[in-house]
Amino acid sequence: MHMHPLHVLVTSPIKIDIWSDIACPWCYIGKRHLEAGLEALGADAPDVEIEYHSFELSPDTPLDFEGSTVEYLADRKGMPVERVEQMLEHVTGVAANAGLEYHFEKVAHTKTLKAHELLHFAKANGKQLELKERLLKAYFVEGGRVNRIDELVGFAEEVGLDGAAAREALESGRYADGVQADIAQAGAYGINGVPFFVIDGKYGISGAQPAEVFSQAISQVAGERAA
Repeated sequence: MHMHPLHVLVTSPIKIDIWSDIACPWCYIGKRHLEAGLEALGADAPDVEIEYHSFELSPDTPLDFEGSTVEYLADRKGMPVERVEQMLEHVTGVAANAGLEYHFEKVAHTKTLKAHELLHFAKANGKQLELKERLLKAYFVEGGRVNRIDELVGFAEEVGLDGAAAREALESGRYADGVQADIAQAGAYGINGVPFFVIDGKYGISGAQPAEVFSQAISQVAGERAA
């Protein structure tokens, strides 16, 4: 009896690498569009492995900005208040279509590096996707403070991570270099806006594209692999 080597039978999942920031409204929308795109493939959906990479959208954000999102954008970006209000209304509408209820009036603007460190800790412990979802919801829906260690440890525990280990990882800054390496890699790829999706290491998709764009790209990669 002739035995086939096993690797012929097992295809590795399609890797989807996503550069993303917690403080990025389009990143949460893009996450939902990707999920919808995968769902739309139904029974034909190939196995995928999703990994998030850190990106800092606004490195100059103060740790605790006191004020509304409208004030933040008007002050920091020098935009007229009316224009900012229209922009936020638009994003809120797109988010609602994706099933997300944004509350910009509650958003606590802050630096996101500590949250990214926690995502690296979560990745090392097999809970990155769950934590990413939890942090985005905390930030855009609940007005959570995603830079405060006590709050971050609470979110970690909610998704089943060990709170004491999470606190130690954040207080020691053990993953700070990993976060910076992700940011540097984005720069090397020429990524200057997020979300940015890299499918199977070869196709880049920039922005929160519609679900069908993700369906098509993933189908295409699966087809090329089968060819």
